[in-house]
Amino acid sequence: MDFKDYYKILGVEPDADLKAIKTAYRRLARKYHPDVSEDKDAEAKFKDIAEAYAALKDPEKRAEYDELRKYGQHGQRFEPPPDWQSSFQHDDDFSDFFESIFGSRGPRAGRQQYTQRETHFNLRGQDIETELPIFLEETLADERKTISYHLPHYDKEGRRLADIKKTLNVKIPKGVSEGERIRLKGQGGPGIGTGASGDLYLHIRLVPHPLFDVEGHNLTITVPISPWEAVLGTKVEVPTLSGSINLTLPPNSQTGKRLRIKGKGLPSKTGSGDLYAVVKIVIPERSDEETKKIWESLSKKIKFNPRSEWSKT
Repeated sequence: MDFKDYYKILGVEPDADLKAIKTAYRRLARKYHPDVSEDKDAEAKFKDIAEAYAALKDPEKRAEYDELRKYGQHGQRFEPPPDWQSSFQHDDDFSDFFESIFGSRGPRAGRQQYTQRETHFNLRGQDIETELPIFLEETLADERKTISYHLPHYDKEGRRLADIKKTLNVKIPKGVSEGERIRLKGQGGPGIGTGASGDLYLHIRLVPHPLFDVEGHNLTITVPISPWEAVLGTKVEVPTLSGSINLTLPPNSQTGKRLRIKGKGLPSKTGSGDLYAVVKIVIPERSDEETKKIWESLSKKIKFNPRSEWSKT
């Protein structure tokens, strides 16, 4: 078993904060998602990225991983210390390395999970559960997606043979949300004897978007503006899932100000959520001498103390 450096996989420093880790995960998850990436190793990289994020987003898991990281190097053989124990269990289909650190999967483990109901002579087919990644844009209308999964296969005596691969073109209804469970009756494992086939359950997972955060059926987007735009007001072209719109920012807009764009969030069965544009004032990373003189002139002319509230405490 080879050691995995989760920081190296996400391309962040070991002291990176959660925001940097989350940003890196979103960018890489979208880049290597098997539905869009042309990289021949996209699926493997996507799994590694998801595994790294699962380990580092949780402070307690990250602390355990950091302790073991002292004894391993990326890509080299690794075995946890003999007395190593973890109190964690997880429901994801991650690598042996992940399980060696955080414990084995729970009873409903894996991306494909099975339950079986038996009668005396006949067996109902296994129910199969698998995750289905969906881009935010794909929730705006009914979509058809091709999925592949593996089915258990038995001979006439009920002995299990090699699994077989099945491919379906399924309809994903408009407005599906994170964690939603879609049942496809009879598309699970075949029954034995006169037993009915099991069902296929698709668990919807929304793929992180590089621009939008999801809050239920609402979305938020950070809108960077310059100091002069904040003071004078401006019109900003803001992207949405269905195209860009022009948003008017009033004069004297402060960082953190939220502007509601009605109906531009995620669709639901009862309507659509809203998009919230959150203002963030940014300044140029560098200023030449002439620009510095302008700032100095403004600082002398404008009687403004941004920390005046401190004097009231």
